Amino acid sequence: MKILVRLPNWLGDLVMSVGFLNQIPHFFPNAQVSIIVKKGIHEILPFFPPTIHQYIFDKEVNIGMKGLVRFGKDIRQSEHYDLFFCLPDSFSSAVMASATGAVKRIGYRKELRQLLLTEAYPKSMGLHRVHEYIQLLVYFTHMASVPADVSLHHQQPREDYMVVNINSEASSRRLTVTKAVELLTLLRERTDRKIIMIGAPRERELVEKVLSQMGNTTHIENAAGQTSLRQLASILAGAQVMLTTDSGPAHLANALGTHTVVLFGAGNENKTAPFNVAKRTIIRLGELSCEPCEKNICSRYATPQCLERLHSSAIIETVINHLS
Repeated sequence: MKILVRLPNWLGDLVMSVGFLNQIPHFFPNAQVSIIVKKGIHEILPFFPPTIHQYIFDKEVNIGMKGLVRFGKDIRQSEHYDLFFCLPDSFSSAVMASATGAVKRIGYRKELRQLLLTEAYPKSMGLHRVHEYIQLLVYFTHMASVPADVSLHHQQPREDYMVVNINSEASSRRLTVTKAVELLTLLRERTDRKIIMIGAPRERELVEKVLSQMGNTTHIENAAGQTSLRQLASILAGAQVMLTTDSGPAHLANALGTHTVVLFGAGNENKTAPFNVAKRTIIRLGELSCEPCEKNICSRYATPQCLERLHSSAIIETVINHLS
């Protein structure tokens, strides 16, 4: 049995798909598993379960529908697959699946994807995304799953520093400069441990702005935009604890075994919280009638009050408690 899995395009979703990959041996013992992953986030694959082939999809090279078809056909010419599991919900991922010529193409029903998939299932509502992915295996095989495992493996030793992430793709999940300054100031007052600030290149300016408004930035390093994704994973794996917004790095740190204190504003933690419960602390305000919404931009307030009104002293106390 040869299985090809199209993995999700976003970092957090990619990490959550590890639960799916870890379940495959239960459903298909001795199967040969290969994966397709988007260029860029493929850098964390060394931490993933081992696979036979790792096809890297570059959107800048494979442009538009023609590029998707060409990419799929190139795979078809190199290998024959019995099953193709399509984890993203997009129509384009189903186009790619069809082009590979896999005998069975399995995914969720959406955007007329059933025209390209051989097995298209309705998505169950209310599942955590880890279980949502695994449910495709349950639907297809009519077997029960085993307990989900979303763990990334590494040999990075723990070091004497913590990581702080104030960023997120969505503005409704991102800390304001004022809130970030408040939290970091309190954290610096409580401990002199080294703090590493992380973020994408486009987020470095926000981090710089926050640090410029702080009085004491001793032992605070701004690594935003200065690391590859693989280097970021190593930083997260070696940290004592991470304070973060709901974001891809939150999932990555949690899967690497670092205790992750996650500030939830927009977003539903029952569906998308970092999966390993023993290695996470979820903090939510829970005082606004609009919570939890799943909007990327707050439509009620000028800044997301679900984050702005969080009790900073309680947040920092939680972080300090998880320092070894």
